[in-house]
Amino acid sequence: MGILAVKGGKVKKPVKSNEEMSFLEHLEELRWHLVRISAAVVISAIVIFVNVKFIMDQILFAPKYPSFITNRVFAWIALKFNSPDMAINTKPFSIINYDMAGQFSTNINIAMIGGIIISIPYIFWEFWQFIKPALYEKERKHATGAVFYSTMLFLLGVLFGYYIIVPLSTHFFGSYRVSEEVVNQINLNSYISSVTTIILGSGVVFELPIVIYFLAKVGLVSSGFLIKYRKHAYIVLLLLAAIITPPDVFSMLMVSGPLIVLYELGVVLAKRIEKNRTDKELLEA
Repeated sequence: MGILAVKGGKVKKPVKSNEEMSFLEHLEELRWHLVRISAAVVISAIVIFVNVKFIMDQILFAPKYPSFITNRVFAWIALKFNSPDMAINTKPFSIINYDMAGQFSTNINIAMIGGIIISIPYIFWEFWQFIKPALYEKERKHATGAVFYSTMLFLLGVLFGYYIIVPLSTHFFGSYRVSEEVVNQINLNSYISSVTTIILGSGVVFELPIVIYFLAKVGLVSSGFLIKYRKHAYIVLLLLAAIITPPDVFSMLMVSGPLIVLYELGVVLAKRIEKNRTDKELLEA
C-alpha cells in the first residue's frame, strides 16, 4: 500500500507505478500521449500550410527538373559512358489542376504528411515514454538510443525516397508514352500523392531493423529463422522494391540493395539479442 502524503491539510494520493495501473488507466495514459502527438503534428502542419509555395516549388516539384542533383548525377553518368538513355528528367512535364478545390485539398494533404514527417522525432519520443515504464532497468539500458536510431532510419528512408526513388519514378511515368500523339500533363493531385506516398513509405520501410529488433526481443523471430528464410525475404524485398519503383530492373535493384542491407542489419541485431539473453541465463544459472 502506498504512503499518503499530507500537504496543507490535504491528503495527496500517491502516484501509481506502471505495475499498479489498471487497463483503463493505461488507456488514459496512452490517450494523453496521442493527444500530445496530434498537437505536435497539427502545429507542424500549420507551419507547412503557411509556407506551401516554397515547399511545392523548391522541394516537391524539384525532382522533375534537370537541375535537381540526382538528375544532374545521372546526366553526368550518361555523358561519361556515352549512354544518353541513362539521363533522366531531361524534359520536365506539365502539371495541371482541373478540380475546383484541387489545389486547396492538395495543400491540406501536403501539410498533414509534412507535419507527420517533421514531428517524427517527437512521435517516437512520446511512444518511448509510454513503453519505457513497462521495461526492466536492464531492458531500458539495452534500448538506450531507440528514439535516436528510429528517427535516423526514418529520415534516411525519407531522403532515399526523395533523392532516389522519386526522380526515377517521375522520369519513368513522366516520359512514358503509349503514342507520340498523347502529351503527358500530370494532374496535381496524382503527382503529389505519388511523391508523398513514396517519401513516407520509404521512411516506414527503413524501420525494418527496428521492427526485427523488437520482434526478436519478444521472441517472435530469431536469427536462425531470419537466416533460414533469407532467400524468401530477399524475394519479398525485391517485390516491395518493384512496387515502389518504376517497372525497370535498374531502379528495382537500386532500391532493393539498401532494403537487403537493412534486413541483414536486423539479423545482426537478432544475434546480439540472443547472445545477451544467453549470457544472462548463464549468469543466473
